Amino acid sequence: MRIGIQASYAGDFSQTAEEVRDLESAGLDVVSVAEVYTFDAVSQLGYLAAVTDRVELMSGILPIYSRTPALMAMTAAGLDHVSGGRFTLGLGASGPQVVEGWHGLPYDAPLQRTREIVEICRQVWRRERLVHQGPKYTVPLPADQGTGLGKPLKLINTPVRERVPVLLAALGPKNVELAAEIAEGWEPILFHPERAADVWGAALAAGRARRDPALGDLDVVVGVPVAVGEDVDHLVDAVRPGIALYVGGMGAKGRNFYNDLARRYGYDAEAETIQDLYLAGRTAEAAAAVPEELVRATSLIGPESHVAERLAAFAEAGVTTLVLQPLDDSRAGRLRTVETMRRLAG
Repeated sequence: MRIGIQASYAGDFSQTAEEVRDLESAGLDVVSVAEVYTFDAVSQLGYLAAVTDRVELMSGILPIYSRTPALMAMTAAGLDHVSGGRFTLGLGASGPQVVEGWHGLPYDAPLQRTREIVEICRQVWRRERLVHQGPKYTVPLPADQGTGLGKPLKLINTPVRERVPVLLAALGPKNVELAAEIAEGWEPILFHPERAADVWGAALAAGRARRDPALGDLDVVVGVPVAVGEDVDHLVDAVRPGIALYVGGMGAKGRNFYNDLARRYGYDAEAETIQDLYLAGRTAEAAAAVPEELVRATSLIGPESHVAERLAAFAEAGVTTLVLQPLDDSRAGRLRTVETMRRLAG
């Protein structure tokens, strides 16, 4: 199992980069950089490419609505170039609150857009002249929609790789099926090893049945809060607000993907309570309503023996890459966490 870490997008990024260098020396395999309505992830990934040597760099995630497909392809090829072939393009649909509220674009047809963007990216990376006609994207633009001067172009530079790995963040059955079909990797959230097969097993099987063997095995990338030690049980409460934010606040009633996931895990009443409290502004009560069972199932909190058992459960459920979210707020503590997890993961 590969061990990664989620880079912080708060504070001084130069210090974050220094820490990533130390973690790379400690055996870190992957560093993921988020992009929500923060600073962009691309500039930070380029910075990391310049100061690291071995660690894989991953966008986690770039929203599909934030860039044209061709720019997405150019960006991925550029990051792969400056990192010497160490970049993975993490993509996701985000949600209507961010896409419409921040980017000012309609949140429509996320599945179709994702499929077409991946197709266009791979065409660009192969340095083919870009011609694409799909339900959501037509390149070059037809004459009746523009000046009529557009013509098929191909990428000027030769990419380091003609297939940059693509990681799709997905939760719903159709999205997960698409990831298993067309992507090198899949990134779920709030991953519950014991219930993952019931929730996603059929979708993964359907996607894998149509998967191109050239893509290789599906890399399952899971973010997980981590605290290893004999006296860390109190940190269960530190995880609750994050789960409450997603389950309760990331979307409106009936349009919250994370709330739907909690319900599919069997926490129907709890998910409704968390959402009602959160949307009413009672965020502390919403956090307190998050079941401890859900926190412990989706986290790695406890002594080494317990964490090793949970690591085995994640591996048994198909997880191949863990992206750590250390609960220790010190740089030295995060380094110890990565060293310990690297050792426990073998």
